[in-house]
Amino acid sequence: MDKNEEEIAAQNGNLEESSSTKDGSICGYESLHHLLSVNLKPHLYKEVSRLLIGLNCGKPLELIALPEAAKALSSKHDFDLQAFSFDADKELLREPQVVRVGLIQNSVALPTTAPLLDQKRAIFQKLKPIIDSAGASGVNILCLQEAWMMPFAFCTREKRWCEFAEPVDGESTRFLQEYARKYNMVIISPILERDVNHGETLWNTAIIIGNHGNIIGKHRKARNAAIANSYFVGSINRVGTETFPNPFTSGDGKPQHADFGHFYGSSHFSAPDASCTPSLSRYKDGLLISDMDLNLCRQLKDKWGFRMTARYELYADLLARYLKPDFEPQVISDPLLHKKSL
Repeated sequence: MDKNEEEIAAQNGNLEESSSTKDGSICGYESLHHLLSVNLKPHLYKEVSRLLIGLNCGKPLELIALPEAAKALSSKHDFDLQAFSFDADKELLREPQVVRVGLIQNSVALPTTAPLLDQKRAIFQKLKPIIDSAGASGVNILCLQEAWMMPFAFCTREKRWCEFAEPVDGESTRFLQEYARKYNMVIISPILERDVNHGETLWNTAIIIGNHGNIIGKHRKARNAAIANSYFVGSINRVGTETFPNPFTSGDGKPQHADFGHFYGSSHFSAPDASCTPSLSRYKDGLLISDMDLNLCRQLKDKWGFRMTARYELYADLLARYLKPDFEPQVISDPLLHKKSL
């Protein structure tokens, strides 16, 4: 296809997916923001960026200058590295409460046909320079992706992948405890947990490792967080394509396949005021760092007043009744539907 044919096909929406798109890029660019920043004039990009990721306290996010050591690790090990700062309005009675948070997106390091222990430890090795970069950048809290120590094997529904499950104080935690102590850094480690004290039940668990290497606690996934809580949110996504040895179906009537599709990365931070950082790469491992002024959380709670109008005591009463064995749903219907004809 020559250039003119490509242009015509693109205009008609019939241009075939390029190899770069298949590997996660957008026309060869790592992210939508990168594509736009390179191809739009500065004043146009500024306005498009405002529409896409919003403004933080009325202005664009500021870049954070990172140390050369962190940037050198990014260059040497070929992972995306970005850093931005969220501000809050200045207050009269409180000083800014700035915390530096990092998130890591990563692909698997070995084929899923490799021995499971080798797969896990290869991911450990892959993450070492990224964690070192976070430590060199002064990150206070480092967040890893869901089930970071294994492929996303849940899609296969094969039970053998449960072998990746480990107790809270297992190998993955011990690996990260060393870095928590080394960099005085809290680490959030979401793993597939095996609760050995309660019938070896499996949980999707986030372990909180303290900056002294201690285990502060854990949170077992129950539901998605509510936007009305006015939190900063780190949206951490996998990246890359994971191909499994046995084909599987996805319950959608389509033929079986050996991969779940490409994971497009694009991890980012969001602030309570709905502003966002640009996203990490769609196809490379990456570290995203952000300074966050936690004062913004209360400021947005006060501004929107979600909790002023919430009635949590009603939730408690309704849930208590719902959980009783003799619970009967309330059904409200038009009484005229049941009235006998005269």
